Amino acid sequence: MSKIEWYLEYQIQKNRPGLLGDVSSLLGMLSINIVTINGVDDQRRGLLLRCDSHEQIERLESILKTMDNITVTKLREPKLRDRLAVRHGRYIQRDADDKKTFRFVRDELGLLVDFMAELFKQEGHKLIGIRGMPRVGKTESIVAASVCANKRWLFVSSTLLKQTIRSQLIEEEYNENNIFIMDGIVSTRRANEKHWQLVREIMRVPATKIIEHPDIFVQNSEYSLDDFDYIIELRSNPDEEITYEAVEGPSMFSDGGFSMFDF
Repeated sequence: MSKIEWYLEYQIQKNRPGLLGDVSSLLGMLSINIVTINGVDDQRRGLLLRCDSHEQIERLESILKTMDNITVTKLREPKLRDRLAVRHGRYIQRDADDKKTFRFVRDELGLLVDFMAELFKQEGHKLIGIRGMPRVGKTESIVAASVCANKRWLFVSSTLLKQTIRSQLIEEEYNENNIFIMDGIVSTRRANEKHWQLVREIMRVPATKIIEHPDIFVQNSEYSLDDFDYIIELRSNPDEEITYEAVEGPSMFSDGGFSMFDF
């Protein structure tokens, strides 16, 4: 019989000595194994559990409800955010109105890389947008996540080292295991029709595509934000405003000091 994984999270009402030991002993008596355990946010503890049947979890839930020192906040099959919360000790911030938008600050680059790596490991078409001001770590995080996911990354358009605009790929680059990276500003402000033909071809490949500056990308293309599966926002600090005023002028693409790849 295959094992079942569950995520348990509880709020500590009274943090008395031996509380974690009591919870662990209860899980042991019910033959439920603890896979991972960590503090999650303030006065919360998260546990990734493994057991044989749903009945074990039902008995656990009924007993936990009688404990005065804790309040169960989550008991469910683990989601990606749950696994990352236990791994890193904090929850990924999610937009209250737009559930596909996730927010990070630069101090959480490790969490961001881990999050994207888990997305990259999933098979099939996936369109991810990432917002953020210049030099906040967007492209570097994408590359690091690709390495963690053991995926090859391809720059279709980028300004990481030199300005890159591609208009064709070689045959083996049309690979479903590749991560296709595009800069929405470069593609819309400097690319020609051949580049956009390539973009449309890549969009049809059942692989992960990640687009920096998705708002600029959709303003000048037939795609919309509804086409994106995930939107990631990366800020230097929680209060930083993400704007595009700096790229509206012609100085953004002046060639002084920058070379350009166009192939």
